[in-house]
Amino acid sequence: MPTYCYRCKKCKKEFEVFQSMNDPALTTCDSCDGDVMRIIQPVGIQFKGTGFYINDKSSDTSTSPTKTSDSE
Repeated sequence: MPTYCYRCKKCKKEFEVFQSMNDPALTTCDSCDGDVMRIIQPVGIQFKGTGFYINDKSSDTSTSPTKTSDSE
């Protein structure tokens, strides 16, 4: 079951709740009965497999041929 984070708009309390994805979102705070909003938190993404490396970065040198000016 996913963990959802909520923040109360009235008392600013933050709490986590284990809920099924089919359960409706909470609407009231347990402490003060104020309205709550769901906090969207970033998730860590880690690419695995061929073609994804931690040290991959764009190279400073280009692979295309450089243009030279001929002064003839």
